[in-house]
Amino acid sequence: MPIPIAGIDPGSHILVFPYPAQGHMLSLLDLTHQLAIRGVFITILVTPNNLPVLSSLLSAHPTTITTLVLPFPPHPSIPSGIENVKDLPAGGFKSMMVALGDLHTPLLDWFHNHPTPPVAIVSDMFLGWTHHLACQLGIRRYTFSPSGALALSVIFSLWRYPPKRAEPQNENEMIRFPKIPNSPEYPWWQLSPIYRSYVEGDPTSEFIKDGLSANMASWGIVINSFSELERVYVDHLKEELRHDRVFAVGPLLPPSNSTISRGGSSSKDVLSWLDTCASQSVVYVCFGSQAVLTNEQMEVVALGLEKSLVNFVWSVKEPTAGHVTGKYGKIPAGFEERVAGRGVVVRGWAPQVAILSHDSVSAFLTHCGWNSIMEAVAAGVLMLTWPMSADQFSNATLLHELKVGIRASEGPDTVPDSGELAELFSKSLSEKTRVERERAKEFGSAAKQATSENGSSWKELDRLVASLSH
Repeated sequence: MPIPIAGIDPGSHILVFPYPAQGHMLSLLDLTHQLAIRGVFITILVTPNNLPVLSSLLSAHPTTITTLVLPFPPHPSIPSGIENVKDLPAGGFKSMMVALGDLHTPLLDWFHNHPTPPVAIVSDMFLGWTHHLACQLGIRRYTFSPSGALALSVIFSLWRYPPKRAEPQNENEMIRFPKIPNSPEYPWWQLSPIYRSYVEGDPTSEFIKDGLSANMASWGIVINSFSELERVYVDHLKEELRHDRVFAVGPLLPPSNSTISRGGSSSKDVLSWLDTCASQSVVYVCFGSQAVLTNEQMEVVALGLEKSLVNFVWSVKEPTAGHVTGKYGKIPAGFEERVAGRGVVVRGWAPQVAILSHDSVSAFLTHCGWNSIMEAVAAGVLMLTWPMSADQFSNATLLHELKVGIRASEGPDTVPDSGELAELFSKSLSEKTRVERERAKEFGSAAKQATSENGSSWKELDRLVASLSH
């Protein structure tokens, strides 16, 4: 049943347009669920290969959510049929952003021919061109950020106040962000690869720059975060944008005890194994939907887990398009036999939300993707950080600031010492990290409170619905 909200028109119709990459799409679909239970009618735009991802959401909301399926526009650098959340080629984000821009005309035609067209668009930050579409139609566009408020502040700052480099050839040159609270700084190589690859005058670069600038000009920004976690950065964004239409509505997660879920076919086996483990005795290892470790990194992680003697679950992503055959994702020979009984290796997609929420799991070695962070924060789990690219370095900064994360490594090419990793795994379950683990539990409680009735994110969702329905 929809949640009644005073003064809100339950008949409002909006368009939701996710960017087709798993790290972007899942949290926006979770937001869509939250809007649907508040009585908003929603059309979700997807390309044909992504339609199956919506099945559980459509089943849960058969009368309030419909789909608009538009063919994926052809693009010379994207093989036909590969535009879906699990198969996006490494480095394919820029090409995908440009290709999706070709949906402008068919989408405009759909709006003009619809008997009751949407009154607002909520679209991913990689679809900035939809702001211009909304202006053309005389409706509001809201940017959905799959990144947190600190990371978004860094991204906006790069494009609004481009840093002047003193040493253009030096990849380790420190870039400072004095306008952002706590003045974060990063070596050049850790900044957004989309920003670093910008070439003035290049059509692709200019299209992307225009889209990211359009995000800042959009009517509102919706962030998968919550005030108690990132208040200082949410407030900073409001100051930068000169309005208060920044909505921190997270953590956005699939609802418990629901048909809307995430996970792979091995879910039951892993969770049954976790049931046999003692409370707070397991380390979970996962590097997200995009990052694939080199064989050398795989060897080091395996050795670290083996030497540490800790219980663990390791979710291993296998190589996809763009990875050199034989160089990535190989589990060392004999490893699983040697750790049998105290460790489980999951190939492919693990049921991460359920794993992190399990009482036996105490620590999480993560690439610091924002969805993973939100899931771990909500579960009250300590994070061991190994950021790889994009916003992950900013995300790690936040975890270290809040003292809910401990540095394990950083960078896609770094090969840490297996002995140091083993020591960190052991330490993460010991009295030595009691303070950090207690901090993680406190933020877990704060996340639960934020999303409960009359919590900060609950109220922000109501505020968002009121704004969408205006």
